Amino acid sequence: MKLNATAEMMPITWPAFSRLHPFAPRAQAAGYAQIFQELEAMLAEITGFPGVSLQPNSGAQGEYAGLQVIKAYHESRGEAHRNVCLIPQSAHGTNPASAAMVNYRIVVVKTDENGNVDVRDLETKAAEAGKNLAALMITYPSTHGVFEEDVRRICEVVHRHGGQVYMDGANMNAQVGLCRPGDFGPDVCHLNLHKTFCIPHGGGGPGMGPICVAKHLTSFLPGHPVVRTGGEKAIGAISSAPWGSASILIISWAYIKMMGASGLTQATKVAILNANYLARRLDPHFPVLYKGKNGFVAHECIVDLRKVKRDAGIEVDDVAKRLMDYGFHAPTTSFPVIGTLMIEPTESEPKAELDRFCGAMIGIREEIREIETGKAPRDRNVLKGAPHTAEILTADAWDRPYSRERAAWPAKWVRERKFWPAVGRLNNVYGDKNLVCSCPPLESYE
Repeated sequence: MKLNATAEMMPITWPAFSRLHPFAPRAQAAGYAQIFQELEAMLAEITGFPGVSLQPNSGAQGEYAGLQVIKAYHESRGEAHRNVCLIPQSAHGTNPASAAMVNYRIVVVKTDENGNVDVRDLETKAAEAGKNLAALMITYPSTHGVFEEDVRRICEVVHRHGGQVYMDGANMNAQVGLCRPGDFGPDVCHLNLHKTFCIPHGGGGPGMGPICVAKHLTSFLPGHPVVRTGGEKAIGAISSAPWGSASILIISWAYIKMMGASGLTQATKVAILNANYLARRLDPHFPVLYKGKNGFVAHECIVDLRKVKRDAGIEVDDVAKRLMDYGFHAPTTSFPVIGTLMIEPTESEPKAELDRFCGAMIGIREEIREIETGKAPRDRNVLKGAPHTAEILTADAWDRPYSRERAAWPAKWVRERKFWPAVGRLNNVYGDKNLVCSCPPLESYE
């Protein structure tokens, strides 16, 4: 993911930020209040939306909050019956779950062969929903790794039928400084501060998913029963604290302040450049599934491994595990398309690292080609045996049809800096279907 610079992270270790109680009197939290106000103003400028709530604690919580705002808006207009949510196949994976949580009926919209929303199918589904249409949830650029070229028309179709457009901001890293969702049609979006704005991502740690809304939705922004926040017709609290995980907001505030407008724009450009560099280098070996009409991707690309499954019996999981032997944690597997890898390099990776990754993927493709041509068996090859731990490679017994050296040192740079996987091949499906409790028996507590 994005680089989490030390200069951005240091302030969260300062007691003045890390030990302040969420409900401290305003007079004792003036510095925090200033950070909130400035961050809200910066996010409003970046997105083009006048209303911002920092309360949602994650991207998924942001989706839920945004849909609750839309729901409250419809109810205020006497249209509580609107309950249909259109979700394209290219939308972010959490969108259907969020729509279900607000009791919306989900209708899937098709995508075309280039990965874009099928506008004709959208128009049909919107017309069928009619006065019951509540919202469209769209990810821009899409999870297919392309910019929706008809996004204005898509928004217009939904608005014509009285619905609101929710834009999933998970891929905002391809927009900052280049375009603003508030300028091309959506009514509300969430931002993953733990992604686009440099709060560390993943590992189950705290995240932030603030929502930004158009002027007609500002009065419905989330409120709080203890500390006054939100609009005049505020929906209920989304988080237990009025500004969510407030202590980590300083990271995004510092990131935006230090980068400045030109720096943020440059970061976006490099993120898109990096993704297209990877796509061009890998396409001859693993075809890139979706591209725009000019042959470019957005900030991420999907490489298709389904052909090698047919030709060599190699699953996407086999490639993911073999990447560990090359020193890489695999990109997203089998989402949004089964049998593919979705790769998002961001602007943080230098060209040398991108080249190493491409070298690993191309090296794996050559290993697969040996299986296709019969030089290596389909069932006992270096991919099916991956990842190779130090314990396996240093054991007295070795009965595999490939050498220990090939298993351990598939590329030159691996000899220089070897990452040793801690766990070897597991039967994922068996583990999913046969749960084993690792808890000690009750007698052990006596």
